[in-house]
Amino acid sequence: MLAEVVPDGDRVGEALRRMLALEPAVILTSGGTGLSPDDHTPEQTLPLLEREVPGIMEALRADGRTKTPMAAISRGCAGTAGRTFIVNLPGSPGAVADGLAVLEPVIGHICAQLEGHHGH
Repeated sequence: MLAEVVPDGDRVGEALRRMLALEPAVILTSGGTGLSPDDHTPEQTLPLLEREVPGIMEALRADGRTKTPMAAISRGCAGTAGRTFIVNLPGSPGAVADGLAVLEPVIGHICAQLEGHHGH
């Protein structure tokens, strides 16, 4: 597992491009998904996605809303770039843990499909 910490803004896109060059199965970002002036993670992620997977973000926000109404303002996105699955998680440790719990039952299937396996 490789982790990189960068400030919000253009540096997020640069870090994502560096990570994508390594062709990992999954890239998770944390933070930069709100409405603060420097929250630009979705804008840095979207141009890199070949296909969006909106149901993932719908599931993450729906689960988050059971804990806080603020989950509704998360602007994160999810999708694929090549064989890599990318997800923008919110910045709080609790939201990341909750997001990982939502992803856990589907991430294996997503990765298998991206690798060309169609089984369930």
